[in-house]
Amino acid sequence: VQLQASGGGSIPIGGSLRLSCAASGSMLDIVLLGWYRQAPGKQRELVAGITSRGVTNYVDGVQGRFTISRGDAENTVHLQMNNLKPEDTAVYYCYAGGHRAYWGQGTLVTVSS
Repeated sequence: VQLQASGGGSIPIGGSLRLSCAASGSMLDIVLLGWYRQAPGKQRELVAGITSRGVTNYVDGVQGRFTISRGDAENTVHLQMNNLKPEDTAVYYCYAGGHRAYWGQGTLVTVSS
C-alpha cells in the first residue's frame, strides 16, 4: 500500500485546512485509515482514525474541530481541520493499518499568528 498525502501549509490561528490522503495498492486487509502528527520534540500521536465500518475516533483536543472522513473514492481519507491552534503545528502523516502499518510522507501544517 502506498499513501500520498497532500494539503498541508501555513495557516493563521483560527483558520482551516483540509488534508487528503490517497491510497494505492491492495486495501483488502486495511481496517483503519487515519492521521498521525508529530510536533517538534514530541512523539508521534494519533490524531484521528476511521475504521472500514466508518467508526471514528479523535485525540483529545481536536474533537469538535477536526473531522475525518473517507472520500467518494474508496481509497481516500480526508482530515478537515477547523479553528486551528498553534499547538496543531506538526508534520501530519497519513496511516493505513491492517496486518501491518503503512505510512505516507509527512505534510507540514504550521499555525501561527
